[in-house]
Amino acid sequence: MKSTRWLSDDEQKVWRTYLLANQLLWAALDRQLQRDAGMPHAYYMILAMLSEAPNRELTMSQLARMVGSSPSRLSHAVSRLEQTGWVRRRKHDTDGRTTVASLTDDGFAVLAAAAPGHVDEVRSILFDPLTPEQVEQLGEIVAAIVAPHNGRVPHV
Repeated sequence: MKSTRWLSDDEQKVWRTYLLANQLLWAALDRQLQRDAGMPHAYYMILAMLSEAPNRELTMSQLARMVGSSPSRLSHAVSRLEQTGWVRRRKHDTDGRTTVASLTDDGFAVLAAAAPGHVDEVRSILFDPLTPEQVEQLGEIVAAIVAPHNGRVPHV
């Protein structure tokens, strides 16, 4: 049986500080997007990933991997986005078992309107407190964390 490698005092401090920073960032982004665009951050991420995809569409499986969501959680979110008219779902042209989500023109307009405030909040919370060297280090650190997952965020 494998023995537990407990965190050192320094690792424990870093872990707890990381959790707090992560919670502060996500809470701030959620508040800003709810206030300015009437949507949670998770919905913004779905719209953003679709906006960057060819023809503004992705399979639901691709989209789930990109936003780090379980298929059922993503399906629920996309259903809500369909109700607003921001996303549309259809069966894949050649594979009837696959569902494709596409960003509508209304969804793109909502995303475009929300993006400046979102970027301002990301910059304010994450990047402005850091030096350019620290930004580079942060990029290297998060890349090292994500690398074992082949660049994909694990399902949460």
